[in-house]
Amino acid sequence: MKKKSIRRVVCGIFSALFLVSGIVFSPSPVLALDNGQEDRPEKYSRGELAQMLAPVALYPDVLLTHVLMASTYPVEVVEAERWIRKNPKLTAENLDDQLLEQPWDPSVKALCHFPSILKLMSERISETAEIGNAFLAQQAEVMDVVQELRDKANWQGTLVSSAEQKVVVEKETVIIEPRNPGVVYVPYYDPYWAYGPWWYPAYPPWYWGPPGVYVRY
Repeated sequence: MKKKSIRRVVCGIFSALFLVSGIVFSPSPVLALDNGQEDRPEKYSRGELAQMLAPVALYPDVLLTHVLMASTYPVEVVEAERWIRKNPKLTAENLDDQLLEQPWDPSVKALCHFPSILKLMSERISETAEIGNAFLAQQAEVMDVVQELRDKANWQGTLVSSAEQKVVVEKETVIIEPRNPGVVYVPYYDPYWAYGPWWYPAYPPWYWGPPGVYVRY
């Protein structure tokens, strides 16, 4: 069974991209607390990071970039998702022009081209804010855990190159790139299927997507 949705990426909307191979962001040091939650002073454990990153670690690098950055702006994610729903007639051709008038972070604007992902992030706003807090406070650890998850999927045989995207291992770093730079395929997958037996039993992986759906690359 396979389910993938396709959204075109407009490169001009978000120029500050990074690969999971190690380029470090310097986002604003303000925690993503505008969803009403209190500050969390302690660090997330590695198990907690794996739990929250499991549903997004196998996204192509360009999409993962948008998700991690946008998660630090949870209120804007909700606003953008509502705006997209109120403007169903917007097309890829005129969406960028309309987004120029919006005050949101470029990463949030980029996700407007991925309404299914934006919807999931908005519906799971507490989880989104947790990812944002972790990314702001523990960026290096977040990227390390992403690599751990990708390594697990690679060894499991569920993360392989396909006609839609390339999986490249460079110096033990797993990179996921679209075959066509202008089209990004969005995977939904069951983490237990993708990663195999879960190694942090106290922190079962989150799942973002319809029930019973997994992806084959």
